[in-house]
Amino acid sequence: MAAEPTTRELRELVAEYEFERGHLIPALIEIQERYGYVSRVAIEVLARQMSTTPALVYGAVSFYADFRTEPPPEREIVWCSGPACRLLGGDRIREALQYTLDLPLDGQSEDGTYGLRLGQCNGTCSEAPQVWLDGEVVGNLTIAKAVTIARDVKGDA
Repeated sequence: MAAEPTTRELRELVAEYEFERGHLIPALIEIQERYGYVSRVAIEVLARQMSTTPALVYGAVSFYADFRTEPPPEREIVWCSGPACRLLGGDRIREALQYTLDLPLDGQSEDGTYGLRLGQCNGTCSEAPQVWLDGEVVGNLTIAKAVTIARDVKGDA
């Protein structure tokens, strides 16, 4: 994943998109899948390509929680905030993760090695409470298991 995509790379990536109502989100998804985030440069390039303003593009990026505007951490725990997870102790899991990682929700370590992010239900409620560790579901969590995961991610294991 490139730290900061170049203008040329971005132009090539979004060349097929025109400004039509349904094209903005697919273009943003493609950018984020390629680079891990939607940079300021990407917003400007996409706005020019789609004959609109950076404000309109940024509005879409900031509206949807799944888009990020900073490079992702090397390792990431995404806490599920869905109803099943919360009913089965998810809030205590979140508190344990925040305490162990010494991060707020949607926070990242200063060196960018790990982060904790809010996630929405992905429909795998049979494994509640759960987190996604580097994109993989880790379910049926206990506080002890969550602390072990957080220590491993932080490098304190």
